[in-house]
Amino acid sequence: MRNRLASEGIMALLFFGTDPNSGGGNCPAVWVDTDTADAPELVLQGKFADAATRDACRQDSPPADDEGVIRIPVSMVAQIRRACDAAEATGTQL
Repeated sequence: MRNRLASEGIMALLFFGTDPNSGGGNCPAVWVDTDTADAPELVLQGKFADAATRDACRQDSPPADDEGVIRIPVSMVAQIRRACDAAEATGTQL
């Protein structure tokens, strides 16, 4: 499935699923972007982490200005695993 963004034309985002426990839209989700320069990348949607979590994460890996910390429920493992397997398979064959 390709997603259209008005400002950027067509993106090759392959949708792998949402949180099976969410009950609808506006929930954690995972995609694979096959249109990147080097290799496919995972695209994750999740809740923003609270300040305490961000501070704890910052101790191990300070985020760049264009990065953030999000939370993904463990119920998303199956979708994320499928997305990881697909991204690793080969970017050109997705």
